[in-house]
Amino acid sequence: MPEVDLMFPRAFVEFADPADADQVFRCDLTWLTSRWTCIFGRGCQGIYADRPDDGCCTLGAHFSDEDDEKRVAAHVEDLTDEEWQRRRSGLRKGWVETDEEGARKTRVVKGACIFLNDPDFPGGGGCALHGLAIRKGIHFVETKPDVCWQLPLRRTYRTVERPDDTSYLEVSIGEYDRRGWGPGGHDLDWYCSGNTEAHIATEPVFRSSEAELVALMGRSAYDVLVDHCEAFLAGGRAGAPHPADPD
Repeated sequence: MPEVDLMFPRAFVEFADPADADQVFRCDLTWLTSRWTCIFGRGCQGIYADRPDDGCCTLGAHFSDEDDEKRVAAHVEDLTDEEWQRRRSGLRKGWVETDEEGARKTRVVKGACIFLNDPDFPGGGGCALHGLAIRKGIHFVETKPDVCWQLPLRRTYRTVERPDDTSYLEVSIGEYDRRGWGPGGHDLDWYCSGNTEAHIATEPVFRSSEAELVALMGRSAYDVLVDHCEAFLAGGRAGAPHPADPD
């Protein structure tokens, strides 16, 4: 089935951050209760038709800040030649590059992120940093760049002014659909979040992505979110299910 249209009814919930009285979370219940799951290596067509095995790794990963890069660097030191196909190139020429706007990102080698192993690599295809997390028995939230472990979750910020001249920080948690990539997102040949092929999970996103959501929101806010999601599911999702979900 084709990718669903980006415009469809969504249900949101807002609640105060239990850990910060000056923050309010605005969460997309339609997305968070959907049955999306990553299908890399099992049906993912890649964002470009001529690179179907790359998933969304073709462009490399921009670091969110210096701490993000330092965290990844600490794990890169633990990668071996058996785990990272392009380790020698990474050590010799570096694994970070600067884009045309001066932002730092993982280097692109042979058309994709330097950490992407080919499907037939003996140590395993896919992200070497993801594989490292599995070997270490930790979650990939710890080893991969922020943008990689967050996709297709999206966290955005907005300052909201109240009529009484007070304000609060609104933290939105939702779906990183094509529009999240900027204007170029509409040129992607395939994208997972709105494709029925990727909405095959046995549990909803708020459960399968618990580690990611806790990292984005904090444990106390996540626990509140779970209550709202469970209530939304119990109510039949109030006429706002994700259209890519199975009937």
